[in-house]
Amino acid sequence: MECLVVGMLMLKKEELTNKAFIIAEVGQNHQGDLELARKYIREFADTGVDAIKFQTRNNKVLFADCAYNKPYNSENAFSEIYGLHREALELDPEWLPILKKDCEEHGVKFMSTPFDEPSLDLLCDIGVDILKVASFDIGNLPFLKKIAEKKKPVVVSVGGGKIDQIRASIDLLSSSLDEVAVLHCVSEYPCELERLGLENIDLLSKEFPGCTVGLSDHFNGILTGPVGYMMGARVFEKHVTLNRAWKGTDHSFALEYHGFRNFVRDIRRVDKMMASKPVEELGNEMVFQKLGKSIVALEDITSGQELTIDNLSGKIFGEQHIPVRESKDVIGRKVNRDIKAGDLIKREDLV
Repeated sequence: MECLVVGMLMLKKEELTNKAFIIAEVGQNHQGDLELARKYIREFADTGVDAIKFQTRNNKVLFADCAYNKPYNSENAFSEIYGLHREALELDPEWLPILKKDCEEHGVKFMSTPFDEPSLDLLCDIGVDILKVASFDIGNLPFLKKIAEKKKPVVVSVGGGKIDQIRASIDLLSSSLDEVAVLHCVSEYPCELERLGLENIDLLSKEFPGCTVGLSDHFNGILTGPVGYMMGARVFEKHVTLNRAWKGTDHSFALEYHGFRNFVRDIRRVDKMMASKPVEELGNEMVFQKLGKSIVALEDITSGQELTIDNLSGKIFGEQHIPVRESKDVIGRKVNRDIKAGDLIKREDLV
C-alpha cells in the first residue's frame, strides 16, 4: 500500500519530494456566517494555498443531552448553553455546496472535518474533495471504517494519540484507501514553542514509510512551516482568521492573511534554498568581479625568483586577474620577468 495526498492533481508521495500541500484551516472562525466563510475562501486562496478546510458537525448527534445542555459561561461563548453555543458556530448544510463551488472557482480544494456520521454523509453527498480526521477520532475505528468506505482522500491529525492507536487507525484507513496523509499534531490551543515536538515528524516518517507525513500545529507563528519541511513534513495545516481579536477560542493563535501568506511563502522557498550553487559559478559573482583582489608582488621580485607566501599580496583593480583565492596554485612557481612591488602578477608571468 502507498499512502498519498491530493493537490491540484493527484500527487503521489514521490511527487511531493520537493513540494508541499498546504491547508488553510478556517474551522469555525467564520462565526457561523456564510458571507464570512466565503470571504475566507476568497482571501486565503490568494496566498497560494492548496485547500481551504472547514469543520462540519451535527451537534444533536455528536453531544449527549447532558453535554449539549450544559451551562457555558466562557468569555468566548455565543450562548449560555454549550450546545446552542456550538450551533451558533455551525455552517448551515445548505451552504456547503456554495462553499465547494467557491473553492472550485478560486482553484483550491474544498476540505472539511466531519465529527459524526451524518456530517460525513452530508460532506460526501455534496462532493467534498478531501476529508480530515480530527485528533479526537484517532483510534475511533468504527468511525474510521465509515470514513474509509467513502473512498475519499483522507488527512489524519494524530494529536493526543499513542503510537498503537495511531498505527491501528492508519492501518485501517490505508487498507481501503490509496490516499492518506498523517500529520503530527499537539492538541494544545495555543501550543507553546517548547511543546511543539517537531521531532515527531521524523518518527512518523519512520513508522509510516509509505505515507506522506505532515504537520498540523496550533503555534501562533510561521517558523513551524520551514522547520517542519526540513524535518520531512510535506502536508501542512494551519488555522487562519480574518481578525485575531475576534471572540472565539481559535482566533488568537490563528494567522491572519499576511502572516499565512508568509507561512505559505516560506514553506515553498525551502526546497529552493537547498540546492548548491554550481561550482563553475563560484568566484564569478558580480561582487568578486568588482571588488575581488588580484595577486600582486608584495616586494620587488626578479626574473626566475620563486613566489612564496611572504612575497605576495592582493589588490583590487578595475578587472580581476589571478584571484587571491588561487594563491595556493601560484606559491612555488617562478616568474619570467622582473616585477615591482605592488604590480600585478599575471598568468603569463608564471613558469
